[in-house]
Amino acid sequence: MRRIAIVGAGQAGLQLALGLQARGAYEVTVVAARTPEEVRAGRVMSTQLMYGPALAAERAAGLNLWDAATPPIGGLSLSTVEPPAVLGRTITAALEQPAHSVDQRVKTARWLELFEERGGRVQYGALTPEALAPVASGHELTVVATGHGPLAELFGRDERHSPYEQPRRHIATVYLHGVAPHPHLPPLYGRMSGFPEAGEYFVLPGLTHSGPCHILLWEARPGGPLDCWQDSPDPRTALERSLDLLRIYAPWEFELCAGAEPTDAGASLSGAVTPVVRHPVAEIAPEAYVLGMADAVVLNDPITGQGANNAARCAERYLHAIVERGERPFDRAWMHETFAGWWEHARHGTAYTNMVLGKMPEHVQHVLAAAADHPDLAHRLVNGYADPAGFQDWLLDADRAEACLAAVAGRQGGLA
Repeated sequence: MRRIAIVGAGQAGLQLALGLQARGAYEVTVVAARTPEEVRAGRVMSTQLMYGPALAAERAAGLNLWDAATPPIGGLSLSTVEPPAVLGRTITAALEQPAHSVDQRVKTARWLELFEERGGRVQYGALTPEALAPVASGHELTVVATGHGPLAELFGRDERHSPYEQPRRHIATVYLHGVAPHPHLPPLYGRMSGFPEAGEYFVLPGLTHSGPCHILLWEARPGGPLDCWQDSPDPRTALERSLDLLRIYAPWEFELCAGAEPTDAGASLSGAVTPVVRHPVAEIAPEAYVLGMADAVVLNDPITGQGANNAARCAERYLHAIVERGERPFDRAWMHETFAGWWEHARHGTAYTNMVLGKMPEHVQHVLAAAADHPDLAHRLVNGYADPAGFQDWLLDADRAEACLAAVAGRQGGLA
């Protein structure tokens, strides 16, 4: 049996580990910083939003353990809010396939247990860069699947695809029970409110330990009026602060959240992400290489909801590449080729996310304005989040975007 080590026990690492385990031809060791009990008792880790293609990868691997309990997110509503608290343009459309958001504490803790129940070996405890070389020396392939801290920094920054050297948003989230349904949207739609020069606010239906919930996410521009999360508030304080902001900037959202309560003592998280693309292979000892995956080598701001999707699809791609390799060595060239196969997908979400974080191009502003009035354009935009590769064909190219707008105008008698 081929010996493989996976360092990191999140969406990507555990999906890959369980996929290899199911093949029966691999002896897989997972290195996890925390036990399942510690994960469940800890703070929330993300605001994951998984679209149809990523969910299909989970289902194909038999890991869709929460389908029946998870609220299906049937569509998205994206609005601008002009000061002072005036609702502006709104884009609303159904998703062709419902999306899901499962608390990563719930998912990764259970997947860790499942891996061990099926005979897998887990090494618990944080791994330092110095300790990585001995792990790699005992395995034919070592994959690093942790996107934060010194292990990820082993992979050099790829300047070609990393335009930002500082976080573009300061982020805060809190999981809540008791958020009221939106009176003008279908049930279980996710929604975003964008505040010019201040940031964004998201509400997502999700599933946590105690059942269905709503997840609030703030994406605050550094130094702006929404940027008040540096003290890493506890869930109660995060909710109170959210209500204070909503009362001022989006009072209709305040009314929906006024009766809410945090889901648990670990239901809040704050921080910042510097978007970065790293080189996929790191030499950790002479002629000893490890392969990076998912957030370890492609780390995006969560503003476009691509992180968990990238992780699931990276795990799917790496699994196929490992199986197809047969008995041949997992050498450096193979590692680069394997990453390249996934990057062909991931590069599109990275390009789109980096664009959203910067100054919105004029042609994209034209599309957003038109999508608020034209349902077919809204549908195309909203469903593009499930696979941003399609954005390359129209939204991210100025000429193609304008051609799309012209076509819409021709079909519907002109754009307002």
